Amino acid sequence: MTPRERASRRAAKSAAAQLETKLLPSQERARSTFETILQVTGLLLGEVGVERLSTNMICERAGLTPPALYRWFPNKYAILAELARRLSRAQLEAVEKRWRKRAGTPLKESVSEVADIMRELDRVTRSQPGGVWIMRAMRAVPLLHDIRKTFRERLVAIVRDGLRVQGREATDKELDIAASLMVEAALAANEMATEGDAEDVDAIAEETGWMVALYADKRWGSPM
Repeated sequence: MTPRERASRRAAKSAAAQLETKLLPSQERARSTFETILQVTGLLLGEVGVERLSTNMICERAGLTPPALYRWFPNKYAILAELARRLSRAQLEAVEKRWRKRAGTPLKESVSEVADIMRELDRVTRSQPGGVWIMRAMRAVPLLHDIRKTFRERLVAIVRDGLRVQGREATDKELDIAASLMVEAALAANEMATEGDAEDVDAIAEETGWMVALYADKRWGSPM
């Protein structure tokens, strides 16, 4: 291994360490403090954004001392990472449950099912502390890019498996590309819905359902 490779590996390990919680709470009081930190951070994100957010600001709003926060999180990015992981898990669970449920329905007839998935994505995102802002942070903060990448890869795998079950004979490459396009379109629509007016969510969900269904009909034909 060259000196440059060793330095790169050390930097990667250092960056990963910045995103890990120091401990996981086991007692009720500790869990309450842990959850308060996350809730407050989510609220503050909507008020001040990622750049202005600080651990001192979080402590002041949460009524905690800095040592109490640092017991669990080494820095603000570790808090953001925990929020990002939670949001990603909740979104994946919501999509997988509903996507598997509609596995027997031809995709070209699945407008309502896809629309329901989009509504559920919006609900999950809005229900998480600072959900909309965490989605933005996952795009904007380099330290969170790996979490976003992993989330999208898992989401593509869920969609790809559904295509494989119902689709005609297709190569793995074709399925990967199709699933990736569907995921990118759905997530863009989800961001559009969560960042816009709440009354537009249903309309965006329905249009996304039509977009996916029409694509499936044209691309995959009657077997879908």
